[in-house]
Amino acid sequence: MQTSSWNVRGLVFSALFAALFILFSLITITPGLFPVPFTLQSFALMLTGGLLGARYGFYSIFVVVALTALGLPLLHGQGGLSLILGKSGGFIWMFPVAAFAIGWMSDRIKGKGPVSYILLFVTMELFGSLLLYVTGVPWLAHAAGFSISKAWMLGGYPFLLPDMVKAIAAAGVVLSLRQFVPKLAHSRLAR
Repeated sequence: MQTSSWNVRGLVFSALFAALFILFSLITITPGLFPVPFTLQSFALMLTGGLLGARYGFYSIFVVVALTALGLPLLHGQGGLSLILGKSGGFIWMFPVAAFAIGWMSDRIKGKGPVSYILLFVTMELFGSLLLYVTGVPWLAHAAGFSISKAWMLGGYPFLLPDMVKAIAAAGVVLSLRQFVPKLAHSRLAR
């Protein structure tokens, strides 16, 4: 019987997925045309929320963002407030919230069939991609001195298709692997 709302297994998996998130942020393509780099960190974010659930998914990503803000070079090999307040800062702030939303929704999707896959894909796309644009694009416009339409042209539209591909892949991975990830406390929020 678990006496704490935290458990060692959950903390270990949170640390492992935080490391995956950091690693995937290092896989970066920075085309000269766009002020925001293409990375795989949103894919790691989708996996984290989908496999760890709302609580541990949130904390896994939140710790990385907080440590990055304190100066550790964890995202794209960079750190500090200049990154958090820079052009891609609006996306970064939303990462923990997106992990929470993905985890919360994916915990409610049961089964292994095509309907479950489609629901997971929609969850990944809505919360692992589109939700990030809610703060990301306006902050890009502010930080770079762009209009909102220019921010969408440079930091939104070019990423929609790659993000959809990541959501397709993440839904498949989560659906395939979630039976192997230990139940970290599927009543995560009930405690």
